Amino acid sequence: MSERKYSPALVGIIGLIVVVTAVAILWRVVNGDSSLLRNVSVQKTLITPNADQNEDATTIAYELSRNAAVSIYFEDEAGQRYYFRQQKPRGAGEYRVTFSGVVDGYTLPGESIDGDVQTRLLPDGLYTWTVAATDDKGITEEVQGQLEIADADPVFPELRAFSIDKPIFTPNRDGISDRALIQFFLTKEVDQLRVFLQGPDGLEYPVEELELDVPARAEGWHYYDYEGGVDDGATPPPDGTYPVVVVAQDIEGQRIQVENELTIQYGGVPRARIFPPPNGDTLQMSATAVAICDTLYFTITVENYGTTPIRTTGPEPGTIYDSDWNYNTLGWHTESGAFRLAIGYENEISNYPYRWAVGGADDLQEIDGYTYLMPGERAVVTGGIRLTNVFGDRNPQPVWAGLIHEDVEISEFNNRVDSHSILVDIPDEAHISECPARDIPIKPVDGDQ
Repeated sequence: MSERKYSPALVGIIGLIVVVTAVAILWRVVNGDSSLLRNVSVQKTLITPNADQNEDATTIAYELSRNAAVSIYFEDEAGQRYYFRQQKPRGAGEYRVTFSGVVDGYTLPGESIDGDVQTRLLPDGLYTWTVAATDDKGITEEVQGQLEIADADPVFPELRAFSIDKPIFTPNRDGISDRALIQFFLTKEVDQLRVFLQGPDGLEYPVEELELDVPARAEGWHYYDYEGGVDDGATPPPDGTYPVVVVAQDIEGQRIQVENELTIQYGGVPRARIFPPPNGDTLQMSATAVAICDTLYFTITVENYGTTPIRTTGPEPGTIYDSDWNYNTLGWHTESGAFRLAIGYENEISNYPYRWAVGGADDLQEIDGYTYLMPGERAVVTGGIRLTNVFGDRNPQPVWAGLIHEDVEISEFNNRVDSHSILVDIPDEAHISECPARDIPIKPVDGDQ
């Protein structure tokens, strides 16, 4: 019997074929066939998405053998398509996702909803679901089935009549356009409700609700009183125009977003002070003793050391009061948000009865009909008080300066500044005479010259 011999090369080729075949068989056993999309399933054939915690959602599962872009969508019986996922990149592996009837936003024929409908429940009906995957070579595979939706919540959380009461506001506590009122009507109770200004860098500036008769997130009118945080001493967003965004999402996951615009001008926390000079008195008085019917003069400097203008109102510097007058006598009544330099004393009947603007015409800038001391500016304020009687019950009388932010505050370091003891020289009763009468410098009426 003869012996057949095989060449080493042939033996090697045969061995390689055996190994490759074995690996292919093993790969097929372990990884299945070469299909892109595998093991697709939707757990339930019926869901009732109404947040009653009973059959509200189902699980969609699938597997990818390689990287692909995945879409999951539903088509109603009229052929209208609704996307749950659209061309989302996914790597090879197994995936499970919960579907609660919420798809990408849409509107129904003939329906008008203000804003961006971002997510929404599918209405009741029978749908054909599709899971589709497309790999890097453009190969697409898909699997389909049917899902019924019943008893879905029919109410979408609309944000109606969204408005802002002014397009421009100046959050700086000057009493003029310091606040913006944001309002809208919410058509149903929601799980989340956010209102914010959107910065150019994506930063959100939240706005807190002014909760009145309607509870937060409940159906009804909602109001947001926005002052940029200045009331709490916070710096508002930088001046500029911002989208005002409202986002509402209900418990089922339906979400809507509406936007408007608001411009901030001259925003900031007002910061002003009575300036203490390096030398000499902060409050410079013309005398320490004054005879009846004579005038006590003062000089003082006010500085705006903040980043926003400060509003002021009269009377103008240089005005001379009689000691039995006050700012109301002259017609310059309190104006909320205005700064005024003032002189006060002990036992005064009203707080700081003598008040002046924090600068003259050359020191101030007019903005929309109001006068302001601009950031970084100083102004010298002068004025006088003719002593027609004794200050209060004391003589000598402590007299001091103050910087008043009317109806807001008198900060501690601007209150009772640099007290001086002033003596009023009173003759004996036999030689007392009335001071000559003079006209009260009444505030001019608008339109008067």
